[in-house]
Amino acid sequence: MSAINEDLVATATKLADRELFPNALTVDAGGQVPTTQLELVRAAGFHGLFSPAEFGGLQVSPETQWAVHEALAGGCLTTCFVWAQHAGPSRAAAETAGPMREMWAEALATGEARGGVAFAHLNRPGPPMLEAFPCSDGWLFSGTAPFVTGWGHIDIILTAARCGDTIVWAMVDAKDCDTLTSKRLSLAAIDSAVTVELSFNQHPVAQRSVTSTERSADWRDRYRRGLRSNGSNPLGVTARATRLLGPSPLDEQLSEARREIDSALVEQLPAARARLGDLCVRATSALVASTGGSALFVEQQAQRLAREALFLLVQGQTPEIKQHHLQRLTSDSSQQRLDNGD
Repeated sequence: MSAINEDLVATATKLADRELFPNALTVDAGGQVPTTQLELVRAAGFHGLFSPAEFGGLQVSPETQWAVHEALAGGCLTTCFVWAQHAGPSRAAAETAGPMREMWAEALATGEARGGVAFAHLNRPGPPMLEAFPCSDGWLFSGTAPFVTGWGHIDIILTAARCGDTIVWAMVDAKDCDTLTSKRLSLAAIDSAVTVELSFNQHPVAQRSVTSTERSADWRDRYRRGLRSNGSNPLGVTARATRLLGPSPLDEQLSEARREIDSALVEQLPAARARLGDLCVRATSALVASTGGSALFVEQQAQRLAREALFLLVQGQTPEIKQHHLQRLTSDSSQQRLDNGD
């Protein structure tokens, strides 16, 4: 494992405990993340967490990225989730050999610009939801991107569209126009992150906006190898719930689950990620049960965390993770935990 930058993790923990968590209920109920919340994350330098130093980024290890992400998720998952979308376009801008590097790499690394992503549809079975059609000066994107988070706060969207067995990745301006329209979705958790469904109607994408192309099979392999990163969300929410609950067997289960996903091989990541989802649901449910009837009040942190745990059962879900989740949630839980050493 690479070294963890403890100073950055300490900064993230302090930010989460002193600013994000105390404001999380207000953010949750407000309908939109206040810009001031995102500016706190920017001021701490965390928009540069995913970028190399040459563009003004922090150039840290994946392990540091995971730990910072976990701390922020335990402060306010809504704020953290908007910020986390920034990783995709930051990396794409830094890694492309095209003009998008000059236009976006430094702006994203410093937080001058904020990025989002539109690729969740790639995990859906069946015909492509968003397709790319070649034209004289680039591509025309048509179809739907069903989950795009941070609308109103992001400047650019790293968007994936299918052309046969090829995925075209491009930077698309995050604003409505004649050929790109947004429809806000109403979510039971992290609704204030403002998630929209985007509809593309022969939306022109210039060739200069393309950051890369790759085979669908190569992307699926790359995505499977990157599943550890989204495990930081349930780790953060679970850690916050166990702190509020007080000492319990869940503390050691959390440590074991973190060690498991940190050391998991690629083929082990879906099961490790599902273990986190199961643990997050149990930890937040335990907090609700411990708190009692008042846990259902909207001004209580317990109900917010419990709703977030449900959201995390489907966030970043692959068919493999879904299968492992269902196995855990529909089998005898006590016997299953004995079998898995939980």
